[in-house]
Amino acid sequence: MDRIALRGLRGRGFHGVLPREREEGQTFVVDVVLGLDTRPAAASDDLARTVDYGVLAEQVTAVVTGEPCDLLETLAQRVADRCLAHEAVIEAEVTVHKPEAPITVPFDDVTITIKRSRA
Repeated sequence: MDRIALRGLRGRGFHGVLPREREEGQTFVVDVVLGLDTRPAAASDDLARTVDYGVLAEQVTAVVTGEPCDLLETLAQRVADRCLAHEAVIEAEVTVHKPEAPITVPFDDVTITIKRSRA
């Protein structure tokens, strides 16, 4: 399977279980790796036969900046669902980074990675 990756998509979201997270928001960073067959697009040189990653980047960012949720797991699932809505996409691996998580000790990042595919 071929891969298209978008890394480091950023958006300000209001996700989290703490009231402060819902009120102030924070930056979330998302990486997506899409699994698909790019041969039809390559043979025809037709964007419609693959994924327009510019459009997908906007859609993923809209999920991050959209409806708040408590859990990173929920946010990652919403992003995966958005990716799989593209006809060419067979599977999606999504990593959500929460570098400003409310943790009381020094840390670099908190992430969740999920992998979803068409049923």
